[in-house]
Amino acid sequence: MPQAFPQNPVPGDESAVTGLVHSVESCGTVDGPGIRFVLFLSGCSLRCRYCHNPDTSCVRRGRNRSAADVLEEIARYRDFLLAAGGGVTLSGGDPLFQPDFSKAVLKGCKGLGLHTCLDTSGHLGRNADEDMLADTDLVLLDIKAWDPEQYQALTGGELRPTLQFAERLAALRKPVWLRYVLVPGLTDNMEDIAELSRYAARLGNVERVDVLPFHQMGRFKWDELNLEYTLKDVPEPSVELTEQVRHVFRREGFPACVH
Repeated sequence: MPQAFPQNPVPGDESAVTGLVHSVESCGTVDGPGIRFVLFLSGCSLRCRYCHNPDTSCVRRGRNRSAADVLEEIARYRDFLLAAGGGVTLSGGDPLFQPDFSKAVLKGCKGLGLHTCLDTSGHLGRNADEDMLADTDLVLLDIKAWDPEQYQALTGGELRPTLQFAERLAALRKPVWLRYVLVPGLTDNMEDIAELSRYAARLGNVERVDVLPFHQMGRFKWDELNLEYTLKDVPEPSVELTEQVRHVFRREGFPACVH
């Protein structure tokens, strides 16, 4: 079973929970509906070869903060976020690497009347209990690849936990936006994409599909961290290839909500 980062929940006082925060973005526009306050947490169970935020994977790069401190900061943006039709997104890394802290922040955000979003690979889906999901309005679910062997080669992890989480969200009727990173030569197999699309359509709760073209903008972070970056010679997908993949998703179950 995937492990979580050890934390310190205090019975009856979720705001006292502390966690490791990498950074925040106060006016995010791509991580959920409207304008978002995005909280990037440290720690991740996967090691994706195309990760553009490898610095968030390491817990040593996080700053220890209490949920109360984070919620106080979020509260300052509350009126603006509400007016902008936005809310709060927990991202990373993977927020399910720190489930106690994520749960406390999500609960506090709902107390502020804000829309909440969980941005995750789903690999640590077992760490999301029913209370956490009750305080989550939307899940951005990043399915890295459809073929299990390709998934393993790309991420270092297994695909099945993500699919189990997806099916659990479907059973709960929890809204999902599916994210798929398009990497030429790695995730551009059209039959795999068609099978993923058909699977997602059967779930019944996927409201949107985002095809995200691979880019090299995070490469410098790998260099700064002295990590081997294996995709330095991989080109960004062409506009034509990106649109071809979007067409497959539209054809196989999502005619009106692919971006």
